[in-house]
Amino acid sequence: MIEVQNLTVDYGPTRVLHGVSFNVAEGESFALVGESGSGKSTILKALAGQVPDWSGAMRLAGADLGKRRDASLVRRVQMVFQDPYGSLHPRRTVDDTLAEALVIHGIQGRDAKVLAMLDAVGLARRFRFRLPHQLSGGQRQRVAIARALMLEPQVLLLDEPTSALDVSVQAEILNLLKGLRTEKRLTFLLVTHDLPVVSFLCDRLGVLRSGRLEEVSPVSALRAGQLTSAYGQELITRSG
Repeated sequence: MIEVQNLTVDYGPTRVLHGVSFNVAEGESFALVGESGSGKSTILKALAGQVPDWSGAMRLAGADLGKRRDASLVRRVQMVFQDPYGSLHPRRTVDDTLAEALVIHGIQGRDAKVLAMLDAVGLARRFRFRLPHQLSGGQRQRVAIARALMLEPQVLLLDEPTSALDVSVQAEILNLLKGLRTEKRLTFLLVTHDLPVVSFLCDRLGVLRSGRLEEVSPVSALRAGQLTSAYGQELITRSG
């Protein structure tokens, strides 16, 4: 579903990704892990079309992801951001937020689609016309997930989607994502520094260090404490 080959990204004179390559199969949940500044979020932004200066190749279901994306490709890949409050417009209701993508893409049936998505993410319909500050952190993240799903994408890019939430709420959102992946046959690319999240939600993981991919391993190796790279083992030690 996702193919990344020799992806290199520069921010001005600074090279932040050095020829990163990996694949994510259709329906798979793949994690990118590493410390802050390792390049994890840059990969997500590149796939989402938010990084202008890159080289290499990126493909989605065999279609090249070039510097410009047409509407059909945009609909197939959506992102859920780390901070559910910062990613939602403070003066837009939940209804406005969910309907925006439908309006932009000329999709009819707004009311039915908004209500169906509220149900899908477990958010009561009474929250439909509330503003972000009237919601809890977990409720805001449910709205953010619903917004990402409005265009019925095949791929969700998850940028540390639970790190800004309380521990009890994290579990709710992770269970929601796991259920949605099965129900909607989604492919996940997750960025996180939280190895227990990877163990719960993912099938494989790639370990990034200073913009280079150190290894790709099954999650079973993570659970067994047997990642192949020295840096991967270091991350396991830190998380313990």
